Amino acid sequence: MLSVETHEASPWPDALDWEARAAEAAATALALTPWAELANAAPLVEIAVRLTDDAEVHALNRDFRGRDKPTNVLSFPQVQADLLDTLSNSDDGEILLGDIVLARGTCVREAEEKGISIADHATHLIVHGTLHLVGYDHMDDPSAQAMEALEVKALASLGIANPYADQD
Repeated sequence: MLSVETHEASPWPDALDWEARAAEAAATALALTPWAELANAAPLVEIAVRLTDDAEVHALNRDFRGRDKPTNVLSFPQVQADLLDTLSNSDDGEILLGDIVLARGTCVREAEEKGISIADHATHLIVHGTLHLVGYDHMDDPSAQAMEALEVKALASLGIANPYADQD
């Protein structure tokens, strides 16, 4: 069973049920991957989403990725990609798939620049982060295109426009 827990470290804009939004975004993204069965697996499969500020994300980006700057989203997978196939029949009671951390200031600024709501932009970033947790990346063009196609499909099913449409 999939459990998505949201921790709001600092106030986020919009009167939105961020817990429900994060759970819906993560479940939708996961459903499009080869690991969709994890959503209904016997062990509890957990994703933690932290909604915080730019300073915390900047520190995490510096400390864990060696990049001394803020970013919009960070993902911290807790399961090696080559072990994902074994999780649905695990006898562990709980499996932490990983953590997703969003930076409020950067997300707000990017949403304003794109002319979209913070809720839609943050949803996109949670979908993006979830895909990272199950091994997707955008290190080269084919990988980036595959990941973006899944993001677009997930967002469309949530009623959110293609965030990459202006890049075509």
